[in-house]
Amino acid sequence: MTDRRESLEDAAHLVGVPDEFQRLWTPHRMAYIQAGPEPLREECPFCEAPKHADADRLIVARGKTAYVLLNLFPYNSGHLLVCPYRHIATYDQATAEEVAEIGALTQTGMRVLSRVSRCDGFNLGMNQGAIAGAGVDAHLHQHIVPRWQSDSNFFPIIAKTKALPQLLGEVRETVANAWPAV
Repeated sequence: MTDRRESLEDAAHLVGVPDEFQRLWTPHRMAYIQAGPEPLREECPFCEAPKHADADRLIVARGKTAYVLLNLFPYNSGHLLVCPYRHIATYDQATAEEVAEIGALTQTGMRVLSRVSRCDGFNLGMNQGAIAGAGVDAHLHQHIVPRWQSDSNFFPIIAKTKALPQLLGEVRETVANAWPAV
């Protein structure tokens, strides 16, 4: 027993042993930090995404006039965006077919997220125009943000940090695999 206790005490000095500090590891965010405040601004990211493989651009589902992808800067794990393929800036420019498909994809996204993430609710919304808070104001997109009763904490308020428990690729795979076949 003495040998084992000494081994455990010695292990306290090894790298990776828990201490009183909590660390939030988010290595996947380095790509966005290094890209600067305006990544993908040479091309519209929502026009560019469908030209690539789904996994490469975090697309979880494709429809006839619109598609669904993960937000690169999520508020919560599973934060989805529903975008028309057509480059339009505001909802009033969408065709009736685009509006219907955006709505249907939003409903499906909510059902899938409810099933795979067991969220307690959602925030849905469209910020249209830079003045309204749209990060990509030239291309219409609907946000689907899953919410949990326990998802509030002090990080966003005092540390300007959001704790995300899964990598974007893992979330994309989970949501895409749960998406019903069309």
